This record gives sequence, structure tokens and C-alpha cells, in this order.
Amino acid sequence: MERQDKYEKITELAKRRGYFWPSYEIYGGTAGFINFGPLGAVMKHKLQDKWRDYFIRRQGMLEIETPIFAPKVVFDASGHIVHFREPMAQCSKCRAMFRADHLLVERGGVPSSEAERLSLDELGTRLREMSILCPECGGEFTQPTSFQTMFKTTIGPYSEAVGYGRPEAAQGMFTDFKRLYEVERGKLPMGAAQVGKAVRNEISPRQGPIRLREFTIMEFEFFFDPAEPHCPKLSQVKRDELRLVLETNRLNGREEPTVVTVQQAVEQRFIKAEWMAYFLALAQAFVRELGVPAERQRFIEKLPWERAHYAAQSFDQEVLLERWGWVEVSGHAYRTDYDLRRHMEFSGQDMTVFRAFAQPRSVKRLRIRPVAQKLGPAFKQDAPAVINALEQSDAQAVKASLDEKGFYELSLGRVYADQVEVLEEQLEEAGERFIPHVVEPSFGAERLVYVTMEYAVKEREDRLITALPLDIAPIEAVVLPLVSRDGLPERAESLYKTLLDAGLCVEYDDAGSIGRRYVRADEMGVPLAATVDYETLANNTVTLRDRDSWEQVRSPVNGLGDVIRRYCDGRASFADLGVPMKRNG
Repeated sequence: MERQDKYEKITELAKRRGYFWPSYEIYGGTAGFINFGPLGAVMKHKLQDKWRDYFIRRQGMLEIETPIFAPKVVFDASGHIVHFREPMAQCSKCRAMFRADHLLVERGGVPSSEAERLSLDELGTRLREMSILCPECGGEFTQPTSFQTMFKTTIGPYSEAVGYGRPEAAQGMFTDFKRLYEVERGKLPMGAAQVGKAVRNEISPRQGPIRLREFTIMEFEFFFDPAEPHCPKLSQVKRDELRLVLETNRLNGREEPTVVTVQQAVEQRFIKAEWMAYFLALAQAFVRELGVPAERQRFIEKLPWERAHYAAQSFDQEVLLERWGWVEVSGHAYRTDYDLRRHMEFSGQDMTVFRAFAQPRSVKRLRIRPVAQKLGPAFKQDAPAVINALEQSDAQAVKASLDEKGFYELSLGRVYADQVEVLEEQLEEAGERFIPHVVEPSFGAERLVYVTMEYAVKEREDRLITALPLDIAPIEAVVLPLVSRDGLPERAESLYKTLLDAGLCVEYDDAGSIGRRYVRADEMGVPLAATVDYETLANNTVTLRDRDSWEQVRSPVNGLGDVIRRYCDGRASFADLGVPMKRNG
């Protein structure tokens, strides 16, 4: 019998014990979608709450919730309509479709950094030259085409009201920036966070929970003044070591990490924004608390052609997995002022904030004065929006474009020199307005669930133990009567109800031998098993068994709920829970 790899063991265990499985199984499943079962749903929620505590509560972020669907103009402004496309190759025989660049990487051994920069023509040439055929039927591929990976729909009954499912949660935070800035009483830096669904119409997702068409994203946008880029919290993590796979090394064909402290990474300009460096360190610590040691993590800097269109610099936090190799679990992008600037242009709304000078300054300023008499006939019903956009535009940029080209380009069309006046004014200014810069950490919840399980599942004496971190284990304790007679089940049920009332996630199990129930609890990832036996009837104590060491202690029933809570919260060791006993299996 062929030996299972860890991915196969975990997915089989996940189905058997209720963590996750493919969606719509009775119809053969649909690639790119998974369901979370009773244990998986609780674990995922706990992981999300841990993330909230780490990045929202402790960092003073503002959590919001915005719709999954948005009108087309939002993604025109963000650049996703133009840039969110992937190269698709179709089999000429069975009509199956695949990512063309992934085919070169997976079946041709081409480095992903090389495959991602190839044009459609170059991808097609490489597929033919390397004789890469369809994995499904062995057929030849047609010439690759560009595929829009956003889910398109209509909003309401009108076909012209086009909308898209969001591929990230970010745009809701950018479009809400003015509201959030008011809520924060005009303070920067400021963070806005979301945990919610996102959708991407992946061409051929084939990696279980690793690559999905619908997934839960946990991300925040951190807004700061580019003139005051210092991160006061950097001192908290400055000695933390990061493993950085830098752009300069990658361009020279070297993928080995450069190990530096956070302080060194900032001083040597490996990381352009101090706030990004701070959040990279937090991300590493967060994933380490999920069970992944730092030496199994790295931050790989994206090459210019790999970076998203909005990013001046970006790093992917990757974790080493047995089957898939290095897999991204979070992305970190320095988005500068790209998104707010674009939304300001497309909406005509002011997205700038005010920075006060230490002393008022007398300055010369250019001012744009739209000529309404000229713009009205040219733009008709769009004239008010054009006037608003011109008034919000950078006057220097408008003047430079008019001088060079004779026109200034807006999203609504070209504005010519006779349609605006560029005035120079002498002003006394108390401050200036600017567009905040943004760093964005973004995490995938489903990937982190799988990564946590891969690092948690261990084998011992031919058994699988799901040694999840205590604070995200879906069940904190299981109550077991030793035998199903002599009043033990009744006493165990009473204890079970007491622990439920104490707010714990507990289960009651009386099916099969006590050894078989221990095996079941270990696979389910339950940290503690409380066995009610004859000694319980005599002195009101129970046997507590530790999932990871299989050690046992004797603990009083009175106050047991608080004992379990302290252990699962990390405030007590297992040895603190009672009097040691000999292990019984």
C-alpha cells in the first residue's frame, strides 16, 4: 500500500473528525470551495478571534464590515478591472483550462519568478517548445489568453448596473476612509481592519484549502503621514530576526534568506516603511503562536513584475509545507497613496487630510480655476464631476500636462487649456493637505487553518494526535465516564453540564472503551480529557489526561471549570492542574 503523505493524512483526518471537506460532495465537488465541519468552523472562528486580538485590539485598529459586492466604478478606480487577470491555457482535446504560468512551473520546472513575467505569446511558445501537455488527457494546449479573475454580476434587475465580487477587503476601507478619519477625530496613524469573505475566480484551483475561489480574508489598512514615517512601536520588535529573501538577491538567482534583525532591515532599507517592518515582525510572531517555528517561515520580496499594481514594495510571508513547499500565508504591501488618490480622482471626493505647520508660512501656490462656460458644453451632465475633480487635482501636475500636451487627462475625459485657468497666488498657510500613505498586511484564514493543522498533527505509537495550540482548539475538554454503569454516567453528565455552564467548549463521550475514546479525543485535538471513575464517587476528584504528553493528574471536581480555563488560556501548566498519576494509556 502506498504511503500517505502528510497532506493526505490531514485531509482524511479532517473529513473523519469534522474539520473540513470539499463542498457539494454529493455532486462530485466543485474545485476551489470547501466546507468547514463542526470542529473546523469553531477552530476557524477561534483563529480569527486570535488574529483580532493580536492585530486589532492590541494595535488599536478600527474594525468595520463592508459588502462583498461593489459597483464596477470602485474596481475601475482601484485598478483591479485592468490588472486582475491571469494567463489561461485551454486543452484543445478535453477543453480543460489551466493557468499557463503554473503549467510551466509545475510541469516544466520554470521558476515562478520567470514564468510570471512572460507575455501570452511567450507562454504559448514555451508550452510548445517544452512539449507540455494537458494533465487530464494529454492533449495540446491552445494559445494562452487573458482571463479576468473577478466574479462579475449585475446589481439589481438592470443589466447595465455591473458589479463585482471583491477579490480583497481593502477597497471598503479606502472608500470609508473619510468616515473613519472622522470617527478617529482626525488622528493619524490610523488602522482600519476587516475579517470577511472575498472571491476570486481562479482558473484551476487544485490545492485543497490552499487555493480557493471563496475564502476568508483578514486584513487591515494602516494609514500614516509620509512626512512622519517613524513607527514608535518599532523598539518593541527591533531585535526580532526576520528571514528576508530580498529582491536584489532574487534578481541574481539567489533564493537563500538574509537573516537580519528588524532594526537592521530598516537601517539598511531592506524594508522601505518602518510600519511594514513592525507588522512583518508581528506576523511572524502570530504564525509562530500557531505552531510554525521562525526557521520554517520566510518573507520573500516580490519582484517588480510580481508586485500588485498598487504596491511600491511587497513581501509574502511564506511557510514551508511538506507537499506544497513554500506557501504564502500573508501578504504585506506598501500601497503608498495609490488607492486614496485613485478614489479621489474617480469619485471627486476629497481624500486629503490636514498637516499643520509649526509656524505659518507665506507661500506661492498654483490654483486651478475651471472655466464652467467651456466645460459645460463639452461634458454636459458630467461637468459638475469634472469641475470637482479638477479642483481636487494637483495644480502642478495639471499645469505640467497642459504645458507639455495641451490637455490634462481625467477619468471622464480630456480637459484642454482653454477650459481651465492656472492662477498663481501668494498665500499665508497654517498647514497643508496631503494624502496618507498605507501599509497593508493581509492574511488568509483557510490557509492558516491548514498550516496550523499540518504543524499540529503528529504520530505517536501509530496514532494521530492533533496537537493544536490550546487557545484555538475547538473543544477544550471531553468528559468521559470510565464505564457505563454504577452511577458513573450520571455523575459524568452532571460534570459535563457544570463545565458547559462555566462557558467551556466541552463534549461528552461514552461510546466504546476508554482507550478508544482517548484515541478519538487525541485525533479531534481535545487538550484535556476528564475521566469520571469510582474514585470520583469516593472523593470528588477526576483524572485529567493531557493530549500531548498523555500524562495524568488527579484534580478536584470543585473549581474544575476554572482549572481547565487557566490551562487553555496558557496561565497554568499541566503539572499545575493536580496530583501526578501513572499513565494508563
